[in-house]
Amino acid sequence: MSTRGTAPNRWQRLGRFVLHWREAGILIAGCLLVVYFQSFNTAFLSSSNIANLAQYAAATAIIAAGEVLVLICGELDLSVGQVYALAPFVMYFSHQAGLPMLVAIVVALLAAATVGLINGLITVGLKVPSFVTTLGMLFLINGFTLTLSGGFPVQPQAGATLTNVFGASAVAEMLWALAVAILFQLILAKTRWGLHTIATGGNPLGAAEVGIKTGRIKTGNFMLCSTLGGLAGVLDAFRIGSIDPLAGGTQIMFMAIASAVIGGTLLSGGSGTIVGALFGAMVLAILKDGFTLSGVSAYTFDMILGAAILATMVINVHLSRLRAAGGS
Repeated sequence: MSTRGTAPNRWQRLGRFVLHWREAGILIAGCLLVVYFQSFNTAFLSSSNIANLAQYAAATAIIAAGEVLVLICGELDLSVGQVYALAPFVMYFSHQAGLPMLVAIVVALLAAATVGLINGLITVGLKVPSFVTTLGMLFLINGFTLTLSGGFPVQPQAGATLTNVFGASAVAEMLWALAVAILFQLILAKTRWGLHTIATGGNPLGAAEVGIKTGRIKTGNFMLCSTLGGLAGVLDAFRIGSIDPLAGGTQIMFMAIASAVIGGTLLSGGSGTIVGALFGAMVLAILKDGFTLSGVSAYTFDMILGAAILATMVINVHLSRLRAAGGS
């Protein structure tokens, strides 16, 4: 009798844990994937491969943090992948013009924030859907980057210390990603800006009626998203040792959105976590790296990624309804 009663209680406790801690599901999935790939290839958890996983996940996680803020507002940013490509060139040419490298990095991040400001003003002020606004901005920035660079890659030029701090060392970029995730999770969960962000996406009319400046919130989050995209581009430029005008683009943007969605952010707005997006980026890195080591085709990865997004959205919508009903 006692044994029979204990097992259901354990499953009930696990169910309540997954229900109330939205990142639990993706964290459990990530651990299971690590066990699975390690059992098939003992090199999966080697120090060199762990470094590869961290470097692959870092840039995606940083961009995903910004996408979460925009998605919670009920909007979407398709241009952030091109900001990722643009910012390192702004940094490079600012440095070539005589600015110290640290100042050049700040200029690059300001240029990225300006892109977000334009996205926000057009979306909020002119009432253009963010999908259309940022899609147009995607092509505009891509053309501008190619024109600025002449279509040729360049190399960032900085001292060894600065280069290592901004991504060249094995752990630097992942530390940046963790710092971004922790900082913006605290902002989202513990500050007025975070509360207003959630309210803007969850109930825009009600938020406006209680005095929340929803337009300012959306514009500010577009700026944060673009700034984080620029930061990811700068970090990757130092890590790779090259600035490529064709880097980033839609690939890393869609991976960031996928990380956010898999991590529990609703595309309908009003709900999401930065930590969940970090876990989502890590799971995607584990999947891609694990399939690569196993010799599985990249086409299969895309198929599984699509299925994972669909399944995750169904589960997240259902869990959100359960939370709204008090977990019953």
